[in-house]
Amino acid sequence: MCGIIAALAQRNVTPILVEGLHRMEYRGYDSAGVAVLNGAGIERVRAKGKVAVLEQAVAERELESHIGIGHTRWATHGEPSEVNAHPHNSNDRFSLVHNGIIENYAELRDELRGQGYEFLSETDTEVVVHLLHREVKKAGDLLQGVRNAVAELRGAYAIAIMDCEEPQRLVAVRRGSPLLLGVGIGEHFLASDTAALIPVTQRFVYLEDGDLVDIQGQQYSIEDETGERIERPVQESKLSVSAVDKGPYKHFMLKEIYEQPTSVRHTLRGRVEGNRLLMDGIGKLDAQTLAGVENIHFVACGTSYHAAAVARYWIEQMTDICCSVEVASEYRYRQVRVPKNTLYVTISQSGETADSLAAMEEAIEGGQYLATLAICNVAESTMTRVADASLLTVAGPEIGVASTKAFTTQLVALQLLTLTIRKAKGASDEELAPLVEALQQTPDLIQEVLGLYTRIEQMAEDFVEKSDTIFLGRGPYFPIALEGALKLKEISYIHAEGYPAGELKHGPLALVDSETPVVAVAPNDSLLEKLKSNLEEVRTRGGRLYVIAEEGGDIPPTEGMKLVRMNHCPESVAPIVFTVPLQLLSYHVAVMRGTDVDQPRNLAKSVTVE
Repeated sequence: MCGIIAALAQRNVTPILVEGLHRMEYRGYDSAGVAVLNGAGIERVRAKGKVAVLEQAVAERELESHIGIGHTRWATHGEPSEVNAHPHNSNDRFSLVHNGIIENYAELRDELRGQGYEFLSETDTEVVVHLLHREVKKAGDLLQGVRNAVAELRGAYAIAIMDCEEPQRLVAVRRGSPLLLGVGIGEHFLASDTAALIPVTQRFVYLEDGDLVDIQGQQYSIEDETGERIERPVQESKLSVSAVDKGPYKHFMLKEIYEQPTSVRHTLRGRVEGNRLLMDGIGKLDAQTLAGVENIHFVACGTSYHAAAVARYWIEQMTDICCSVEVASEYRYRQVRVPKNTLYVTISQSGETADSLAAMEEAIEGGQYLATLAICNVAESTMTRVADASLLTVAGPEIGVASTKAFTTQLVALQLLTLTIRKAKGASDEELAPLVEALQQTPDLIQEVLGLYTRIEQMAEDFVEKSDTIFLGRGPYFPIALEGALKLKEISYIHAEGYPAGELKHGPLALVDSETPVVAVAPNDSLLEKLKSNLEEVRTRGGRLYVIAEEGGDIPPTEGMKLVRMNHCPESVAPIVFTVPLQLLSYHVAVMRGTDVDQPRNLAKSVTVE
């Protein structure tokens, strides 16, 4: 969950490295560092804290070089500190940055210590750079030494290397962690993310697992895990610099909340028209294959898991398919029974989520699934390349750690999946028309909810001094309540839990008092009367209610309740729209509490470690 950047150019690369780290800071912000080669050898600057702290230290040193590497860290092995920050060096010759986890680092460290190597940090990365030094010294050749070193590593990693003895050369290896090559004019770059390099190039090579990249001067070459020289396609990115800037917004999260109408429109574009579904299949999953699906296993993490949990209601209501929803980190460690004709669906914003990737790879190896489908926001991700087919969301870059537009576009994609399966199983255009029309209304419905900004800001004032919050929902709004609770805890650090409203009497009512806000999602649906009874259970016990309700739902404002009303939504898309006021609530509470909205403590955006 760290960010790597490296550059070899005919100009000073230090500003490129620092700007790239700023653009990848969502991947980790415990510490950061850069190293360059110049006449004095390796010159390294590291700092605990965010990239801004490193930037000041770099400015004081006036680093200049045509070659360098950089890193922003989310700590795994060793606490956040300057000594644990990357890059790590070995014997004044090699400097290395690393994303991922080396599972056998302890045994390698003991072995290397026995051979005289001194360890200054607590990281697994320092093992890699000393191992590299040993293997290059044995082989007498940089590339062969790199090959021999990575052959001894177990785990996931992306590594970029500088060698003092070859100051016109960068070498990198990818295994399980994202890494791409930026192709410039007479200059080349490496990074964990496209966004880091958009200011210097829009041409990229997306590396495959096992690829080794050798950049020498103005040229580069790639070999695969067998050691064979290969050509990977150079792709043009459509990402603009403005897409990864905050613009007029105070925070990326707020910008991304307000981008949701556009993101939803983009996700629907070319897939629906008027009230007609244009999709007959999804990539290699043609209509005949989808017609044969009898079961679906959704496997995902965090916010994506909540999206899957909503989709289960849609799938089982609109088709004859049974669904299960699994947490990816748990799926891998139990005996999963796979019924006949089961479709495996994984969901991820980045397409690099380690637990989800590992679970999907295990599912593919098992050979029991009809097919695998990835729902993802990054077309060039590992997940979309590994799956049989992919259904892309079109959210654009999401920089804020707390997911907003990625979640709503995942829900849109999941409803498109539901409707496409229903169509494959024989539903007519006329049957699907009301559902498609509702999807088409969703961007405008979200835009209307954004007009509640000030009203929700006023509501948020009541949460600032609280330490606990309960979120309630019924049916598909239970996972929306879970998502609302996750957003609040992520960015405001208030303990929050989501419950099915009907479960209150089975334990959570013991938590209700005048100091614990209870947030309820109240659409005007068939479960509203039951929800009103649940709300009364809270109110009669002195609880403070904060209700997001739909017009026409007959929930009168009463003492002990604050009510925000939304316009009516078609029932099929209402869970998507009801998400937005909960995002705004969490955002306002976090701002009022003075927390770091975009980069909350202990978290990172792209979870590329297990």
